[in-house]
Amino acid sequence: MAETPGRPSLRERKKQKTRAAIRRATYRIAAEQGWEAATTEAIAAAAEVSPSTVARYFPVREDILLTDDQDELLIARLRARPAGEDPLDSLRAVVLDAVSAALDAEPEATRLRARLMVEIPAVRARLTETTARTGRLLSGALAERTGRSPGDLEVRVFTAAVLGALREATAHWAEHGRGDDLVSLLDRTVDTLKAGLPLRTRP
Repeated sequence: MAETPGRPSLRERKKQKTRAAIRRATYRIAAEQGWEAATTEAIAAAAEVSPSTVARYFPVREDILLTDDQDELLIARLRARPAGEDPLDSLRAVVLDAVSAALDAEPEATRLRARLMVEIPAVRARLTETTARTGRLLSGALAERTGRSPGDLEVRVFTAAVLGALREATAHWAEHGRGDDLVSLLDRTVDTLKAGLPLRTRP
């Protein structure tokens, strides 16, 4: 039977289901027993796949928490923002939309991921690497929008600064009980980048 145009192939849909099952199993184990209990073998058993399948889909275990196949969608949305829009406002819009969607779809998983980010050094270290990879992709899209080269220092610094600031805001959220509205905190973070850090008058 021919595949419907625009729809993922049967093979791709099976891959997506397997990846989703591995992620669900990982979050369940990590939430109930802690990250150290979420070994490749335990995840495989809970997801009803082989350990080699887990390793094939996620060669780095921390990537089960930190990768979500959303980079391409993020880039597409960034490219679709209005021409001439301030780059910082463009990034604000696409990132806040993505975080809001994640909180709506998987609130507990989002909170758990943030908590593990600040509690587990290996997760935090891997996040730095995955953020850098996302930053390189975003730099390309931002370069297109601003008429620059993706390798320009200004593009790299700008992108890294924004992603680093948003990561720190997420860490702040996790460290303070995850009770505040994360989207509002991220919005405030972008405002801080825009305004800088004014001096306060000492009493």
